[in-house]
Amino acid sequence: MSNILSIGVAVLDISSRVCGYPEEDDEVRALEQRVSRGGNATNTLVVLSQLDHHCSWAGVIADDLNSVFIREDLGINHVGMEYVSVCNNHKTPVSHITINSETGSRTIVHYSDLPELTLADFKRIDLGRFDWVHFEGRNIGQTENMLMHIKDGFDSLPISLEVEKPRGDIDRLFCFADILLFSRVYARSAGFADAQSLLESMHRDYPETLHYCTWGGQGAYLMNREGKMVHSPASNIPEIVDTVGAGDTFNAGIIHAHLASKGEREGLALACKLAGRKCMQTGFDGLG
Repeated sequence: MSNILSIGVAVLDISSRVCGYPEEDDEVRALEQRVSRGGNATNTLVVLSQLDHHCSWAGVIADDLNSVFIREDLGINHVGMEYVSVCNNHKTPVSHITINSETGSRTIVHYSDLPELTLADFKRIDLGRFDWVHFEGRNIGQTENMLMHIKDGFDSLPISLEVEKPRGDIDRLFCFADILLFSRVYARSAGFADAQSLLESMHRDYPETLHYCTWGGQGAYLMNREGKMVHSPASNIPEIVDTVGAGDTFNAGIIHAHLASKGEREGLALACKLAGRKCMQTGFDGLG
């Protein structure tokens, strides 16, 4: 059992399932609607908690009613909030998610005016009690400062970095991470047609880092430090129910596999299997 810290955001998700994705200016009836806690960092921690790790979230939360829902959910899932900063006179970030029942795809409209964690907040954390730190690739300037702070005083502390979206200057963060977790969205935005070409490029630039990339139905790929490509196919899913958080679940599987000293191929397969199970259900309950 390990102590894991994750830095990122928590969100209120309002998910509507529809028969087919609506046309512009269309009006459709939802088959069902669900309100849940979301956010990449907290999703990953919820899964890791189910895998018997002690998890803590560092981030910023508003002081409105929606934040009460988020706090209660994280409490139920045994995610510590001792390093959460409360921001007054702001609103909880909200994501409106439309899930297409025909394909399982999800389209997200996100709103946030909430400030994010600062270096000053981060320096108040007792990093010595943690075995792993996981970052969302966002809030680039402050995150870079946090990563430098770790390297200055806690250089042996493993760091994983999720690279989901093509944010400006996000590559400034890559040199600090022991593990980089890329998405298909990022790879394509950076001009790569497949996971292999992205990972080969990253290995040339950062040979001491482990590079992972998920690619939907093709599964996931790993480029190890020796330059060897490892592939694990996606799970055989009879029906895709909900892909929201599948990438976050994959990331949890990779972190767990490393902390459990799994082999490269075994760890990659474990993470793919875990993400596949997430796609077959709504929410994160019971993944552990």
